[in-house]
Amino acid sequence: MSSAAVNGLAGAGGGIIAQIITYPLQTVNTRQQTERSAKKKKANGAAIANTSTLFQMLQLFQTEGWGGLYSGLKPSLIGTAASQGIYYYFYQILKNKVEDLAVARGKKGLGDGTVGMFSWLGIAAVAGSINVLLTNPIWVLVTRMQTHTQAEKKIMESKKELLLKDVARANSIEVSILKDRLYKLDSEKPRPYGTIQAVREVYRESGIRGFWKGLIPTLIMVCNPSIQFMIYETLAKRLRSKRSGKELPKKNLTAMEVFLLGAIAKLGATVVTYPLLVVKSRLQAKQEIGRNVMSRYTGTIDAIIKMIRYEGLHGFYKGMGTKIVQSVFAASVLFME
Repeated sequence: MSSAAVNGLAGAGGGIIAQIITYPLQTVNTRQQTERSAKKKKANGAAIANTSTLFQMLQLFQTEGWGGLYSGLKPSLIGTAASQGIYYYFYQILKNKVEDLAVARGKKGLGDGTVGMFSWLGIAAVAGSINVLLTNPIWVLVTRMQTHTQAEKKIMESKKELLLKDVARANSIEVSILKDRLYKLDSEKPRPYGTIQAVREVYRESGIRGFWKGLIPTLIMVCNPSIQFMIYETLAKRLRSKRSGKELPKKNLTAMEVFLLGAIAKLGATVVTYPLLVVKSRLQAKQEIGRNVMSRYTGTIDAIIKMIRYEGLHGFYKGMGTKIVQSVFAASVLFME
């Protein structure tokens, strides 16, 4: 078996284990990202307490059980295996080709025969882009399944709101009929919803193009490692410069310093790219019905404009705390392997 295939399988296996363990956090995070709230509305202290990740996980478990926490797990595992496998496979292929090219150039006196850091970043970006293009449909389905119950509730609320307006304008005979409809709406439960239903829904709404919703922000997020590297190098350079004239080694960083700088760089890259993740999730989730235009997006630019207009900058960072916790847990699981 080739080294590219081995790396692909190893990456897929580790990714699946991390995905299973942290999936409830991902579900809560996706729901947080897709939740709309007008920027004019100020939440009180109690409301803020009730939006904590732990509270939302417990609430989700109480109302929907384990099925709610792990909704969309099957396609997610397929997506994780495919994403990790595809990424590491193409990364290894590109790495081998670039290394061979560097050696060949070195023999001609055009270099030292090694691959530079920016070349590695370029390889990672290309492999990441290939992965996004091939696996985006899977993640559209996962997002739909994670947010299905949430979307169904909002659809019911919109229908009830319209019925209540009709009740206010109706005569006595019509009121009783409308009240019966309201009762039926209250007693309705979310429809059974699995992978097949998600596929049909996406295709019915947008055709084949619907499976690549959120592609643009996802492709841009491929630059996350580059941002992380630039932050790390900037901080490391400043730390080394402060050691000038001291007895400490000027060039070498301690293991603890490397760890802390890496953590800060990762956090910085997450803060920079997280808004794109929120936009991606909203584009992939089911668009809400009714007259509320703030809940419907026609594309990436439209989503960004409406989020700024109706929710402010806060909307772009919904659920970021949950995402950071989930990322730390996932990285810890992969590290233990």
